[in-house]
Order: sequence, then C-alpha cells, then structure tokens
Amino acid sequence: MRRADRLFQIVQFLRGRRLTTARWLAEKLEVSDRTIYRDIQDLMASGVPIDGEAGMGYVLHKTYDMPPLMFDQEEIEAVTIGLRMVRSWGGHRLERAAIRAQAKINGALPLDLRRRFGRVSLYSPGWTKPFSGEFFDLIHAAIGNTQVLHMDYCRIDSTQSEQRHIWPLGLFFWGAKWTLVAWCEKRTDFRTFRLDRITALQAAGRNFTPQRDRDLDAYFKSVGVPADLDD
Repeated sequence: MRRADRLFQIVQFLRGRRLTTARWLAEKLEVSDRTIYRDIQDLMASGVPIDGEAGMGYVLHKTYDMPPLMFDQEEIEAVTIGLRMVRSWGGHRLERAAIRAQAKINGALPLDLRRRFGRVSLYSPGWTKPFSGEFFDLIHAAIGNTQVLHMDYCRIDSTQSEQRHIWPLGLFFWGAKWTLVAWCEKRTDFRTFRLDRITALQAAGRNFTPQRDRDLDAYFKSVGVPADLDD
C-alpha cells in the first residue's frame, strides 16, 4: 500500500471511533507499530487534529472534515471505468452527466491524482451500441415521472412488431445490452423488454399510479431475487 493511501486509511479508521490504539491500526494496515506512530506524528504535523499518545491510543476531533476526493489506485480505476461505461452505454443525458461528473472530479483533484485518472487503461467502447439513445432517455425520464409509454416491440421469436402500453419500472444493464422491466397493460403482468428490439416509442400522454403489487420490489419478489441489487 502506498504511504499516501495508508495515511488516508488511518484517518478513516479514526473517524467515528472513541479511542484507537496504534497496535490495532498496525494490525489492520499490516505494518509495524513504529510505522503507525510515525504516520500519526506526520498527520498531526500536517494539521490533522488527532489527540492521544503512544501506549494510550488516538482519537480524531469530531469537527474534522477531511477533503472527500482522495482515491487509492483501485478506486481511481473503478470510478474511471464506471464513468466511461455510462458515457458509452447510457443515453445521451447520462452521457452528458458523466462528462460533467468527470470534469468536477478533475477540478477537485490534486495534479498527481488527475494524472493517474488520465492514465487508467480500462475502456468501454460504445461504437456498436445497438439501441437508440433517444429511447433510453425517454424511458429513463418516464420511470422518474411515472409516465405510461406506448411502444412497438418486436419479440425475439417474431419478425413483426406489436404495440404495448407499459408502466416503465427499471432499466438493467447486462453488458452491451439493456433491458426494461415494466408492467404491461396488455398482459396485466410484469414483462422484460430488450431496448434493441423496441422499434418505436413515445409517451402515451398519461401517468400511472404506483402500486405495491406492480412496482420493482414486487417484480424482484416474483422472480426470486433480492430487492437491493447493490448488496
């Protein structure tokens, strides 16, 4: 672990804890007690408000607010590839939002971290994106606004499109393909639609009222998966 990353982790460990010993920090960070003592002294010398002494333990002042944009190398790579994926595989609105987010991050980072962001060799080309960015934006907005959508959809086992009125509930990315989970008025049940098989899409001019038996939680329960996919 780089020393800068270790110093960052020490402050994170001290945050919110009443008293933390150097031995505990040394075990967590897999370094010697002496290294922790030296790091603590350097942090205090740089202005980080740490109270305590060797053999007793250390505590961070509750009022201390550390600058939030400090990343280790793996976090830099995760943020970079995430933003690049959104730019390549999201709709036009999310693409622009990802560009703005990257600019804000770059503007708040010190020069050495900006350079490390620029050197990340992980890419997500979107040259062969098979769906319409306009469709994605319309669906994305309709989910938040509870708007009914009218669409022409071509099933994978058919060559002809059929019309549906749907309540859009959630967009899911499967690696180069997006699907839409919706409540289908025609089938009176949940349905999953591939965005690359939607041939026409527009707002139906009316809204739907969210219902507990027709929302995403109900869908997840119906297919037997956890409601919180981020866990």
